[in-house]
Amino acid sequence: MSSFDIYLYGMTLASTMHLLAEEFPQADSYSEIKESYVLPGGETGSCAVVLSSLGCRVKLDGNYQGRRTAGVLKNYLVDKYGVDMSGVFEDPDFDGVQDMVLIAGNTRNCFGTFGAYFDSKVKRWNTPVKEDIMNAETVGLDPFFGEQSEMVAQYCRELGKKYVTIDCKPDSVLHRFSEVNVVSNEFIQNNFPGTDIEELFRKYADNTDGLVIFTFGAREIMFGRRNQPVESFKPYKVKVQSTLGAGDCFKAGAIYGVFKKMPDRELVSFAAATAATVCSRFPLALNPPGLDMINELINKK
Repeated sequence: MSSFDIYLYGMTLASTMHLLAEEFPQADSYSEIKESYVLPGGETGSCAVVLSSLGCRVKLDGNYQGRRTAGVLKNYLVDKYGVDMSGVFEDPDFDGVQDMVLIAGNTRNCFGTFGAYFDSKVKRWNTPVKEDIMNAETVGLDPFFGEQSEMVAQYCRELGKKYVTIDCKPDSVLHRFSEVNVVSNEFIQNNFPGTDIEELFRKYADNTDGLVIFTFGAREIMFGRRNQPVESFKPYKVKVQSTLGAGDCFKAGAIYGVFKKMPDRELVSFAAATAATVCSRFPLALNPPGLDMINELINKK
């Protein structure tokens, strides 16, 4: 039996989030703030919250934490949700990765210093530990940390561990070895503007033995594998309170699906329902969806 269920390698940060009372304002105008929080965020931080709420034992690694982030993450991820962050380095000379998010209806605007973080000569993220991957059943992998992210993919391949990743290009190592690659519309538009979506999907599918998923917000999801017909899935409809973290939680649902050995359509359905339930609740770290809530939404469709 593995020491824990899920190993996550990626971005975890402290997020200051403001939910606006009305629509996002125009420039040089005023908007009332309805709710404000400082809570765990980032692709991996949000994912850890959801997986823990689904009953998984989670170990997390990735970027360094610092003076302004370590306490927030300990209070919530470690103490509240039982996430193992024992291997994450705390840098006393670093504030930690932070962002600020303004949320209004179906939109959210993120502000941060990610450009400066990744451009810095000092690379403030851990090298993955092979033993951690060996001791996990399933892996969630963010692509943001270059060679170190590729190391996780290589270790997974060596150890026979299945991993879910996000927003990787079709010729990347992370995509090639993945069990699931979830590619967002934002990533597609930024990296392949004007490209025929059907052709792009086939290119992705031809470069991996895993499942490829394209997401488009409220529009139909595309999914499939090499030499198989492309399938579609209509996202669940909910009353949206905040779209913050929806993509991260879709990834969490996909990881849970791999962990539970779900067939492809069932996995996509579960991931879509996980993302939808998150959209109906705010903030995620205080109101994560449980398994009963996700299954209830699935059964209503």
